[in-house]
This record gives sequence, C-alpha cells and structure tokens, in this order.
Amino acid sequence: MDRQRLVREAAARGKYASLYRFLRARAAPTWRATFADVEAILGFRLPDSARRHRPWWSNRRKGGGHALAWRGAGWRTRAVDLDGETLVFERLPDAPDPGAAPHRHRRFSTAEILPPHDPGPWPEGFAVSREQIYDETGRLTGGAKGDTGDGR
Repeated sequence: MDRQRLVREAAARGKYASLYRFLRARAAPTWRATFADVEAILGFRLPDSARRHRPWWSNRRKGGGHALAWRGAGWRTRAVDLDGETLVFERLPDAPDPGAAPHRHRRFSTAEILPPHDPGPWPEGFAVSREQIYDETGRLTGGAKGDTGDGR
C-alpha cells in the first residue's frame, strides 16, 4: 500500500476528518480562511496551541492528525496570521482530483474480467466418451477415434 493512500485513509477517519472531506471536495486552488471558518467545518473549537504556536499549522510530515487532514487532502497551509486568526490553504500541484471519490477496495470478480460465454447447444448427434478423449494412463489423446489431434 502506498504511503499517500495510507495518509488519506487515516485522515478520512480521524478527528479532523470533516476538514479533510471539505478540502477534498473544494474545487478552488486556494481557500483564505479564518480560524472560525475552520472551527465551523470541524464542529469544535481549535486547541489553544493553534492560536499560540505557528508550528501547529506547519506542513511537516510528522505533524499531528490536524496536519494530516490537509496534507491527506492534497493541501498545504501558508500565510498563517496568529494575531488575525487567518490563514490560506493552497492545493498542492499533485493533489488528488476534487471530483474523484476516495479510493475504495473493490472485490475481485472473474465475471467482470472473463464474462461467461454461452457457445450454444452441442451439434445434433454429437457424442463423445471419456475413453475417446483420454488414454488408459489419463493423458489427453486428442479426441475421438480417428482423430490424431495433429490437425491432419
């Protein structure tokens, strides 16, 4: 399983999943937001550390679940203003398509890959026995008596 898919799956299940879903669905390449906007999407108040410490908004890979939400959705933060409580979310160039559904595992189906084929009924009068197809050791002989199996 690739790392980016693991990140997306974790972000979709975490505490900040509503922010992840919002950003995934957003078509615009940037979103200028207030902390209150983010809180409205989350449905809870941001921790005090988000208002006091700029690193809370960092785009580092080892950030917490909150950073996982925007990174997993294919976004990064910039222009964080702690005094004004605003920031800009910016879509990454290689971000997933906002219209694409999250990846889900599908069950394998041989019927989709190799659909059943009905060749129709056997020709009238056709009859063959096991003894006509296999020799006494169980090896395939090539067909009914008189058929050499070599195309002649």
